Amino acid sequence: MIGLSMRHLRYFDALAQNGHFGRAAEACAISQPALSLQIKELEEILGTPLVERGARRIRLTALGEEFAGRVRDILRAVDELGALARASQGPLVGQLRIGVIPTVAPYLLPAVIKALSAAFPGIDLRPREAVTQRLIEDLAEGRMDAAIVALPVSEPFLHEEALFDEEFVLVRALEDAEKPVPKPEKLREMRLLLLEEGHCFRDQALSFCNMASPAPRDLMEGSSLSTLVQMVGAGIGVTLIPEMAVQIETRSAAVSLARLSDPRPRRTIGMVWRKTNPLAAQLLHIAAILREVEATRDQT
Repeated sequence: MIGLSMRHLRYFDALAQNGHFGRAAEACAISQPALSLQIKELEEILGTPLVERGARRIRLTALGEEFAGRVRDILRAVDELGALARASQGPLVGQLRIGVIPTVAPYLLPAVIKALSAAFPGIDLRPREAVTQRLIEDLAEGRMDAAIVALPVSEPFLHEEALFDEEFVLVRALEDAEKPVPKPEKLREMRLLLLEEGHCFRDQALSFCNMASPAPRDLMEGSSLSTLVQMVGAGIGVTLIPEMAVQIETRSAAVSLARLSDPRPRRTIGMVWRKTNPLAAQLLHIAAILREVEATRDQT
């Protein structure tokens, strides 16, 4: 089609994903008028509107909805062609979009960036922190090359590569340091502080305690592990945190730590990517580097 460009497709995809001209323009790093002009130009090329413009949000027309799906397929295929070319060059170069879940990112990401930058001098790392479901969606749509998550994710289109296991640690008030460590069934009777819904670590903590969901009166949530630990220090309840978070999150909180009895709760951290990703061999190499990073971190 004469005049249709990849720029039109990428800008329209951003608008379809964000549902708002301002946020789409920000995602594309251009001005809102420039984005609006490109979308209008695309509609003129097609000879039909793709967007219903409202005061606060936009809606896609019926054609716009179908067009958006086709555009995502095209952009994903184009991105994989680029990845194929990069894979043929040997060592990984160029942009690598890697997602990390919030209960891993603050504790592992700095060492990961340092190690990968040293191993691949030509790499342009683009890390992004998000909950597992959002990362899986980004992988499916080709907006992400790989993600570090808790396994399993059990998505048939993804390859899962285990990196390491880690235990959960019980965090409780400082004055409880000498008390016996509670059994899982006792934790159900205590005020267990949890991350907000959407975090896989929340689900893992509930599973260990054999709780489908906490009673509303006992429900206390936080947006981060740091918030949960500070709430424990204030005497509000107890919480579980992954071992990698202990050193950072407890250094300024009046709390005590306890190892739970066997079988101790634990999780497996791994890397996932699309099975069709041409960078699979390089991603396996990256996974090996991440295992070394974690092994080194454990020794410090």
